[in-house]
Amino acid sequence: MKLQITLTLIFTTLFFNNVHAITPEATTCNQALAKGDVTAALAQANTILKRNKNDKDALLCQGRALSTSGNLDAALAAFKLADAQSSDAFDQTIVALLTGHAYKAAKQYESAIVSYQQTITHAQAAKNKAFEFIAQNAIGDVAAETKQYPLALAAYLAGNKLAGNDNERGENCENIAFTYHRMNQHDLALEYQLKAYLMHDTVGTLDQYAHSSIELGRYYALTKNYVSAENVLNKIIKFAKDQGGAYYEAQASYVLAKVKVATGDIAAARTLIEYARTIAKNTNDNALAEEINQEAMGLL
Repeated sequence: MKLQITLTLIFTTLFFNNVHAITPEATTCNQALAKGDVTAALAQANTILKRNKNDKDALLCQGRALSTSGNLDAALAAFKLADAQSSDAFDQTIVALLTGHAYKAAKQYESAIVSYQQTITHAQAAKNKAFEFIAQNAIGDVAAETKQYPLALAAYLAGNKLAGNDNERGENCENIAFTYHRMNQHDLALEYQLKAYLMHDTVGTLDQYAHSSIELGRYYALTKNYVSAENVLNKIIKFAKDQGGAYYEAQASYVLAKVKVATGDIAAARTLIEYARTIAKNTNDNALAEEINQEAMGLL
């Protein structure tokens, strides 16, 4: 179990696979792209565009495929042509969002934020809160990645007001908590992480529940609420073990080790770190092993 995909990506992928593509040919293009077959997606898009160079759906799929392959200029050109065929604010919302994604993939972050802000403007005109929510979170993600934490926080808070269900609210609260944590405002981080935990406990996936539990334990520890930290971390260690979630079992163990150090139980902390390392070794998870080493550095 590892939580690695955001609701923004899930929503966008589902949208293009199931909603936006109008023609069967464009549907095939999007499905190929969803499977990671960029070559097939480009071939399908080119076939459609040979028949009709102004096919908006094919241009959008072509642009996404070009962006995935690292060809930003060609992707932007495809999106520009698609925008010329966009007849309403909703279509313009889609083009602006995909343009933002292309800039983000190319690490042109300021341009990505501008495009996401345009997405919000178009989404508001289209009265589409779902895409306004996506764009706010996209801004938050880019701003957090570039350590612009006040901007990230403002975007996540704005997105939280637009969330359509508790799953979306749970993820947003977790993003808000992490941003407050990065800003060293741990009491507020704890407040929002607790909200995220309660939502994921009710409607979240096993991954979401496990991740939110560990982060809740981390923020309890940072606010020196060690008893609560130990309780939630021990609970998730047992849960992860029962569910076969080795990654989360190891992660919760090294976070609990930090709690043990803070309370003066160095022997228990050392045991927990070694236990986490054993899990990483037994699962051949080199990334987890490196994560444990980074977290344990200077701890014991």
